[in-house]
Parts: sequence; structure tokens; C-alpha cells
Amino acid sequence: MTHDQMTLFAAPTAPTESQPTRQALPRRAVRTRSAPDDAPQAALLPLQLIPHEATPAMTDNEPLPSIAPAPDDTPDAIRSDRLWQLDGWTARVIKNEDDDGWAVEMLKDGEAEPALVGPWTMGRDKKNPKPLDQAAFNTLVKTATEVLQRHAQQAHAMLHKSLTVFALDAQWDVRLDITPDEYEPFATLSAYDEAGDEVAQVRVAPDFRLNTTSATAWIVSDFARPGGRGPFDD
Repeated sequence: MTHDQMTLFAAPTAPTESQPTRQALPRRAVRTRSAPDDAPQAALLPLQLIPHEATPAMTDNEPLPSIAPAPDDTPDAIRSDRLWQLDGWTARVIKNEDDDGWAVEMLKDGEAEPALVGPWTMGRDKKNPKPLDQAAFNTLVKTATEVLQRHAQQAHAMLHKSLTVFALDAQWDVRLDITPDEYEPFATLSAYDEAGDEVAQVRVAPDFRLNTTSATAWIVSDFARPGGRGPFDD
């Protein structure tokens, strides 16, 4: 018996139990919404960084920058041919009362009387005054300021006088200070020694004449007040 014949007569083998196989579930088709053909496509633009200058940080204690107004922005500034008002001064060209010419007066703000009155140049037409300008105004302000300073120095000299005398073998500084008053003006006479210390002080009349003779006599009299009473008399 050949091999092929043996195979035909072989006992049938028991079928083996096979495990049930899982059948794959069919996948649900995912619907996608497609854009129409004519829909515009969004263009992706590249991101650009714009450089900027760094601003320094301000601290709490740092003051804010202030902007000073220009001189021309001053609300009370007036600039005309015959009137110039600026920086607390007013220059006014007026008719000269003495002749047919012109004069200029300088008035400081808050003062009732002008600080300076002087002749003013005639214009080219020999009839009208020369127009005011910035250079002329600056010169007038400088001159008027010097006049006020001289007046103040003269007033101080009239109200406060001093001199040095030699008496009783010593050097003395005698001062007279006048206190102007509408109702009761008075003056104070005081003496200082060589060390600068005040030795005596008396009240005298405001018209007391201080000179070498009167000062020496006061010292020799042991600083007796002229007219009576002693030193340091109120």
C-alpha cells in the first residue's frame, strides 16, 4: 500500500474546537464639511516685530518736566510804538510838557509814581516819536533800576547815620537810626566800643544832628540822653 492509499484509509481525526473569532465592526464614516470651491482662502501673514525705542522708567521722586512759557506768551505783555509793558515794567511815550518834543516814563508795577522820566527821541518824520522796541525797553529798565537803587541808598543814608570818634582814650562807633512814623517819628542814638559791643542807647528827636561834636559830648556825659534821662532809655 502506497503512501497515498494509506492516507485515504486513515481514521478521520476529531475536529478541534476553534475559538470564536471577533468580527470587526464596521467604522462609521466621518463626515467632513468641505468649503466650496469659490470660498476665499485665508492668507497666513508672517508676524513682524516693530522695533521701538526704550523709554526710561520714571521714579516717584522724579519731578515731571515743566515747560516754561515763552516771553511772547505772557498774557499781560504789551508791545506797541508808544507803550511797552513787560517783566513788571511799563514804558510809556508821552508828550513833553516843556517843549514840543516827546518824553518817556518808566513805571514799576505797584508804584504810584514813575521811577524815571526822560526825553525821548523824535522819529524820522521829525513829528512823531521814535517807536519803542526791545533794545530800547531793556535800556530803559536798566536805567530805571539803577535810579531806584540810588534812591534806596540815599533813603537808607538819611535814616541810618554813623561815625567814629575818639573820646575818653577810646574809640567809639556812634550810630543814629531814624524811625519814620506818620504820627510819632523818633530816632535811636547808640554807642559801640572797640569790641563792637553796644554800650549805651537812648531815644532822641528825629531831627537830632549827629556829628563829631554831639557824639563826643554824649560820650563824655556818660551817655546821658540829650535833654535828660539816662542810657538805654526807651
